[in-house]
Amino acid sequence: GRRRSVPRGAARFFGMDDAAFPAVLIAQAIGRWGNFINQEAHGGETTRAFLESLFLPNWLIEQMYIDGAYYHPTFLYESVWAFVGVTVLLILRRLPRFLQKGEVAALYLIWYGAGRIVIEGMRTDSLYLGPLRISQVVSSILVVVGIGYIIRKRGAK
Repeated sequence: GRRRSVPRGAARFFGMDDAAFPAVLIAQAIGRWGNFINQEAHGGETTRAFLESLFLPNWLIEQMYIDGAYYHPTFLYESVWAFVGVTVLLILRRLPRFLQKGEVAALYLIWYGAGRIVIEGMRTDSLYLGPLRISQVVSSILVVVGIGYIIRKRGAK
């Protein structure tokens, strides 16, 4: 029989219409604003001066004042990261012969996972399994899966 270069389940996931993955990033970028409204999923303490140095509007800075202290707006960092990711994926998707089918999905996993690894490290409400932040472990796995898929797909003849 014919030998598959990528496992069947992975082929189904990565073979989905590549248009879906930028849309998922847009949804994640928008969804993070719920964390802002609820004053949750923020980073550690910071100063008002630091927040002002980011050229944030006053209403956003004031919303980051929680229980007598200012906090890093990690929701904003993740939202911006996701919107930049959408732009990158859409540009790369349009470049002729740059990406193969399914590689937008792989790049989504890499992009989202890499950003989440860094931003999760700033948050104060992470879930832990022993000394490890669960979101960072899962995100690391996503990055490895995305890279592995591209390597396996491009290495298969």
